[in-house]
Amino acid sequence: MIEEPAAAEASLDPIRSRILAALAEPGSAAKLAGRLGLPRQKINYHLKELARHGLVELVEERRKGNVTERIYRATAASYVISPSAMGAVSPDPARSPDQLSARWLLALGSRLVQEVGTLLAGAARAQRRVASFGIDAQVRFASAADRAAFADELAQAVATLVGHYHDESAPGGRNHRVIVGVHQIPDRATDTESEAGQEH
Repeated sequence: MIEEPAAAEASLDPIRSRILAALAEPGSAAKLAGRLGLPRQKINYHLKELARHGLVELVEERRKGNVTERIYRATAASYVISPSAMGAVSPDPARSPDQLSARWLLALGSRLVQEVGTLLAGAARAQRRVASFGIDAQVRFASAADRAAFADELAQAVATLVGHYHDESAPGGRNHRVIVGVHQIPDRATDTESEAGQEH
């Protein structure tokens, strides 16, 4: 989870993102230079910047005559930029909550990334797992009316479950967040553009 704006900027640089992908397996600047078709000096510069932001780490130094070969690896298999990196302009679900708003759904997703990322970081430090649950499903609606009816039934079902299991006074209870979203799956840019202005 990348939370610092400077680290986010570093990870988004095209060359550095290629280096991060290549360092899923440990490698040296010389090896990366050959693989990416770039000068070794340029690779070294980018490696230092990535290391400065904690995105890569030095894992080994090998002496070859008068030269020291440094072996680096990425600090994670994949990275997610936390919305907190955007500071005050990051999406906030508390602003204009609206169940039918795609922007509000995006804000919910942003909060999900931020909160779960925080949990994962804490769990990694404690060498524990995060208790979580996710559902990913697809549904094809025949009409806008069917989609609206589905949303109503889903909202009622979630409200019933929450009402049944929520215990405000449980002494050892822990608060959990439930997020359910429904959105169209983008096919092509033209489809996205044509659907963007439709209300159904």
